[in-house]
Formats: sequence, structure tokens, C-alpha cells
Amino acid sequence: MFVPRMYREPDAQWILELVRRNPLAMLMTNGTDTDGPFGTHLPVIPDPRSGAEELTDLTGATLLGHMNRANPQWKALRPGTPAVLSFAGPHGYVSPTLYQHTPAAPTWNYTAAQLRGAIEPIDSAEEALSVVRATAGTLEADFGAGWDMADSIGHFRRILPGVGAFRFTVTRATAIFKLSQEQNGETQGRVCRHFQEAAGRQREVADYMSRVTEVR
Repeated sequence: MFVPRMYREPDAQWILELVRRNPLAMLMTNGTDTDGPFGTHLPVIPDPRSGAEELTDLTGATLLGHMNRANPQWKALRPGTPAVLSFAGPHGYVSPTLYQHTPAAPTWNYTAAQLRGAIEPIDSAEEALSVVRATAGTLEADFGAGWDMADSIGHFRRILPGVGAFRFTVTRATAIFKLSQEQNGETQGRVCRHFQEAAGRQREVADYMSRVTEVR
């Protein structure tokens, strides 16, 4: 991923934060001559046992994920398969009307992270079950409403034959926080206020814009 210097993360922990807050990733791997590249959207979490939270960046960290074993991408995976996990964070359109000058061009403010690494498919049913349990527990804690999985472990075991779990070891982590840094302070303020007044997740763009301004 190409990242101009002005759009780089102020601190490596921003990448971990973006991954935790936006766990639905696109897993990309090479395919065959006939199939071409593979891409699957799936939830991914830092392995609770890898100490990812304590790293200065994600290099060397292990992430956990799973997909349907009927997926052709799963069938093509081999131990050590090179892969990319792409995470999209808050984003939104920026109209030239916010610049209050011409000429101008529209753009898109966005945040994203890409992790390069290698995949290790998990063969053990018990290890695969631990991945499913860790994923459910992490996502429920971060986004849920206190659901207790205890009564569903039997159900997990019944669907496990169709689950392809894997570990992903990060060899390189990059991110982009493109948040109008190329504009002057007055224009940045107008764009930030626009996102503050927007609906839904676009307000998170304003939060990132404010944070970038504070650290620079």
C-alpha cells in the first residue's frame, strides 16, 4: 500500500487500534492461473496469547481468523501461504464546496491498514474451536451486549467441520490516515465540522481528524 509521508500513522499503536475497531478484513491470497487472486471478507482478531497489545507495532504478532471450508480460497491455502489482510476504517466523501475556493477537486478521506504475512491453516479440531471461541468472545466484548457463549459450545462443535480456522503471522504492517492534512488549518476545520455533523460512522472521521491535528 502506497502511503505518502503526510498520511502516515502518528504512532504504530494506531494500526492496532484500527484493526481492533474494524475487525472485518479482506483476506487476499494468490490463486491459480484459472481462478486468479482470491479475496474473502472475514472477521480477524489479534491472538489473545500473542501479546499483540504490548508490541510497538504489529510485526511478529499473530492474528486469528476463520472461513467456510467450502470456500475455494480455503482449499487453495497451504502452510506458509503469503497473504494480505486489508482493514477499512472510518471514511467519507469530501466535497469541494467545503474548500470555499476554486479550482478544486473532490476527494475521499479515509483510514485503512494492510498487514502482510503468512497463513497457517489449523488442522486440529480443538484448536479450531479455540479460534472460534476467541473470536466470539473478543467480538462480543467489543461490540456485543453481554452474550454468554457457554450454552452454545455444543453448537460450535456441530458446525466445526465446516469451519476453516487459521493463524496469520504479521511480517509487515502499514496504514494510511488520509484526513485532509494537505489543506490549510481553516479548511481542515471546515471538513472536520462537516464530518462531526454527519450521520453514523462518518463522525469517526472527525474524531481521527481532531486527533491528527493534536499530535502534529
